[in-house]
Parts: sequence; C-alpha cells; structure tokens
Amino acid sequence: MERFDGYGVLITGAGRGIGAAVARRLADEGARVLVTDVDEERAGATAAAIEGAEAFRCDVGDRASVEAAVAHAVARFGRLDVLVNNAYSCGPDEPLFEDETDEVWARDLDLTLTGAFRCARAALPHLVESGRGAIVSIGSVNGEQDFGNHAYSAAKAGLASLTRTLSGHAAPRGVRVNLVEPGTVHTEGWAGREAVLERAAALYPLGRVGRPEDIAAAVAFLASRDAAWITGVTLPVDGGILTAQLGFRRAVSEHD
Repeated sequence: MERFDGYGVLITGAGRGIGAAVARRLADEGARVLVTDVDEERAGATAAAIEGAEAFRCDVGDRASVEAAVAHAVARFGRLDVLVNNAYSCGPDEPLFEDETDEVWARDLDLTLTGAFRCARAALPHLVESGRGAIVSIGSVNGEQDFGNHAYSAAKAGLASLTRTLSGHAAPRGVRVNLVEPGTVHTEGWAGREAVLERAAALYPLGRVGRPEDIAAAVAFLASRDAAWITGVTLPVDGGILTAQLGFRRAVSEHD
C-alpha cells in the first residue's frame, strides 16, 4: 500500500512551484488531492496533470473562500486527513526599511500567516475526525535569519510560532502540526534570474539551491504515519545554509 491510500488532502497555493510538487508527490503515494490556488486557471492546469487530483479556487485571505474549499474537499473525498499550508505573499524587498509600506506589510502577513490560521481553523474539526490528521505548513529560512523581505520574514517566523502553539492544542485531539522550512528553491518565480540562483548556490554547503521535489519529500514524511510521533517541529530543508556560512568561512580563510 502507498502511504496515503484513502487520504483526502487539501493544499493551498498549489497551482505551481512547491505546492504543485507536493500535490504530485502525495498523489503519487495514493492521496486524493484538492489543488487550491487563488488563480483558478493555474490550479486547474496543475490538477489536470495529476491523477486523483482536482482543482478549486481558494483565496486564503477570505474566510468564506477557505471554508468553501475545506467543505468541498470533505464532500468530494468523504474526509480530510492532511492540510498543507503553502500559500503566501512576498512583496518587494525595499532597499530602505523606511520605504516599506503598510499595504505590503499587511498583505504579506495576512496571506502568509493569517491565511494559514484561517485554513487550520476551518480544517481542524475534520482532521480530528479523520483520526490521522496532520497539518504541514511551509515556512522559510527567512523566519530564522536575515535573508531580506521584512514582512515576508516576519510572517514566516510567526508561522513557526503558530506551529508550536497549535501543535500543543491539537495533539490531544490526535492531530499533528509541523513546519517545513525551505531555503532557496528554484521555482517558476525565479524565471529570468538564473544568474542569481547560481550565485546563491555557491553559498550553500550542499552546493546547489533546492528543488520543489526536495520540499515535497519532507512534507510527505511529516504528513505520513512515518512521522506519527512527531509534532510541533520545524524541519529546515535548506542545503545546510542555516548551520554553515560558507561565504564567511571563505572570507576569513587563511588558505585563500
């Protein structure tokens, strides 16, 4: 049997990139997946290429939209076992902090952090009922160190805190809550900026930036019964960048 045979899964922001890779991975392991995205056309194209998946428009910034997506998943699958919070917003990284706007700050926090809260709130009763419920959210190394983007980084740090507090609340009800924390991942959002990724790769101890499939593998583990005794953790999937600073080591090396 596949690890997710009989599972119903809802993934936000799954029209492309990491979310789409997670949808493919879980479906490959037997899950029935609801691919949700604010871009309905993009969600539809992704779902059409995945056996056992279907698409549904969901704006995580709107409570009614979130609740409709959860209700649709339960109606279609008869259950909801896994929620993957992947939707986010990342505004431009202004050169000066004082140029950050209230609008960008509010949007990044609302869609990245409060959006995950809305989804977890709507999904939790169904995850409890499943008897094997799991929430896996997608954080970022930005929540740990300064890699730019103040609002996005603050939202991802908040998501790590929400993971810890919600895990304690949900554990007695049989639901596990964990966070995957990617480093730089080569997704469609980097189109036209491949030279930046090459420079970034040189700073990663494992010698490359991540692929969406790297993150999907970690999500699949934490969502599965293989991680049945794991909750409240933040798992960096970052090529080692949080633990080893190659740029600094090279700068101070006496052998260069």
